[in-house]
Amino acid sequence: MDTIRQLPNYVRLLFGLLRDGRVATIDKVLVGAAIAYIIAPVDLIPDWIPFLGEVDDVFLLVTALQRLISNAGRSVVMQYWLGDPAELGAMNLRHVLTAAAFFLPRRLRRRLRTIGRA
Repeated sequence: MDTIRQLPNYVRLLFGLLRDGRVATIDKVLVGAAIAYIIAPVDLIPDWIPFLGEVDDVFLLVTALQRLISNAGRSVVMQYWLGDPAELGAMNLRHVLTAAAFFLPRRLRRRLRTIGRA
């Protein structure tokens, strides 16, 4: 529930980081590619498969966002974060990533992690 309440702050953070010139272009491209993958009608795991169809989308997006935030640096991130800094510190995308990865086949999980590190 707290994450839902913070959603406007997360959206502002994302758009701020995507427009900031200090953030690496490759990190921006990876987030854009993850969003395009989610929107695209073709997926590695089709969306019509209950639950699993969404897991690959979440996994890829969280991996790209985690990279974007960590590579941007704390000072840049804090410039766009309007919420309590303690809540941002508690934002742990790794838990979401781990939960999503748990449901993916090992081979697919490795491939998506490789994309996220590019």
